[in-house]
Amino acid sequence: MMLFGKVSWQLCGLKKLPWSCDSRYFWGWLNAVFNKVDYERIRDVGPNRAASEWLLRCGAMVRYHGQERWQKDYNNLPTGPLDKYKIQAIDATDSCIMSIGFDHMEGLEYVEKIRLCKCHYIEDDGLKKLSQFEKLQKSILEMEIISCGNITDKGIIALSNLRNLKYLLLKDLPGVREKENLVQAFKTALPSLELKLHLK
Repeated sequence: MMLFGKVSWQLCGLKKLPWSCDSRYFWGWLNAVFNKVDYERIRDVGPNRAASEWLLRCGAMVRYHGQERWQKDYNNLPTGPLDKYKIQAIDATDSCIMSIGFDHMEGLEYVEKIRLCKCHYIEDDGLKKLSQFEKLQKSILEMEIISCGNITDKGIIALSNLRNLKYLLLKDLPGVREKENLVQAFKTALPSLELKLHLK
């Protein structure tokens, strides 16, 4: 009881921070917790299940190989053999995925499409990391990156390592400024890529 009284007295003595400051810190902390990589969990349940849990926990959706329906409810993740459900597509629209969580994707072999739309916490490091995973370098065919304000030319240029990439849409990315250099880099690295730019 004495400890609680001491803590509550200290809390009452603190100056009240503005609500926006308080809530921004809280949500930033919570998002970081959601993105924390649990390597033991990946080892126990496999990369597809662990990545599904991470993505859905952060508000993204996944579609499994051979299925039409998008999985968006964390509580309804399919059960059964761990190797049965292979992620084929990821839609991270309005999700809180962060670059620190991208290690969840390292073992994924069947991801063909990734959509990152309004992902305010993703930075260049995330795209660089994604483009270094050998299995994803082979499997990803399509990417869309829309309204992700922390992405710059450095992150986009790293995607040229995705050697089977056939389609890339870049839209509303204020941090991307060197359009001509990007076009040239992709023409050299991925000559068959369909590159769509809707940038200012």
